[in-house]
Amino acid sequence: MIAEHHADLAVSKIAAAIGEPARARMLYCLLDGHARTSTELGIVAEVSASTASAHLARLKEERLVNVVAQGKHRYYRLDGENVSAALEALMVVAGRTTASFIPTTPSRLRHARACYDHVAGSLGVSLHDRFNELRWLVRGSDSTVYDLTPAGTNALATLGIDAAALRSLRRRFAYACIDWSERRPHIGGALGAALLSCALKRNWLIKDLDSRALRVTRAGQREFHRRFGVSA
Repeated sequence: MIAEHHADLAVSKIAAAIGEPARARMLYCLLDGHARTSTELGIVAEVSASTASAHLARLKEERLVNVVAQGKHRYYRLDGENVSAALEALMVVAGRTTASFIPTTPSRLRHARACYDHVAGSLGVSLHDRFNELRWLVRGSDSTVYDLTPAGTNALATLGIDAAALRSLRRRFAYACIDWSERRPHIGGALGAALLSCALKRNWLIKDLDSRALRVTRAGQREFHRRFGVSA
């Protein structure tokens, strides 16, 4: 009976966190899978910056959202598939749909570009998602940090990427880097840098002379699809 009471209390706290209109707008904005800053979520919720921070702190306390610190930015996203499923179920009951995410980044930069020394844009996000689908990546205790599985290590070895050598470098091996145009993760760290270096050496990608844009060559289109199942 005590356990049931505790379960009821936990459910009521989560329901109360979701039920506040401004917080509900924030959560449903994040349901499209794209991370956003507190400023952006405050605009969506139509509240001040300080109120947005308080709402996000409550949502984080109830484990409905998590936050990724990246440079000077802090990006918020839903805390797992269970949260998404619960919000979608409530949406069915309410008979509502969410608006789709529409990036404003110029198409040339949005498709493929360099983020520091790794591949970003929709191509980088697609590679990240595909590596997860193929189970080449495994998450560490921190959900934003990755390591390679044996299958991933073997697959990348065929491209001349030595995972052991990358791990010996004085930098993070691999992590989820939030893409500023797609607002979803691409692969950062030593692994991401090795992938970009490999693609440039093999002439799959060519750097733009006056921007961070990357052009995908015909060979790149063929090889990204053949090796990773990614349409570039």
